[in-house]
Amino acid sequence: MHVTRLKEAPAYEAPNHFDMRCLRLQGKEAGPSVQMWMGMSQILPGGHTGLDDSPMEKLYLVLEGQLHMVGELDGVRQEQVLGPYDSCRFAPGEKRQLINRGNRPVLVALVMPTAPPAP
Repeated sequence: MHVTRLKEAPAYEAPNHFDMRCLRLQGKEAGPSVQMWMGMSQILPGGHTGLDDSPMEKLYLVLEGQLHMVGELDGVRQEQVLGPYDSCRFAPGEKRQLINRGNRPVLVALVMPTAPPAP
């Protein structure tokens, strides 16, 4: 068993993430993990990610606040608003954007693989 206490979770910078503070909860620099890692981000009002794709599947869980999730796959764009305990999956290759359009911070958890799937 490997435990990461929140007060000891290392911060990390993610590209195209604006007005966000990201912590690694498991995997990578937070400790051993073979297949996946887990993070948690606080997104300030007006904070967002870019509309970027990734070769890896991503799972998000909103813990606090209201978060706008934008997805685009094969030219089809959709947007959903998620509240506490709502979750969202983005497929490999799907563009995704997280946006806090509210006046309160949002807290969201992320789980994703450590490496893209083998071809």
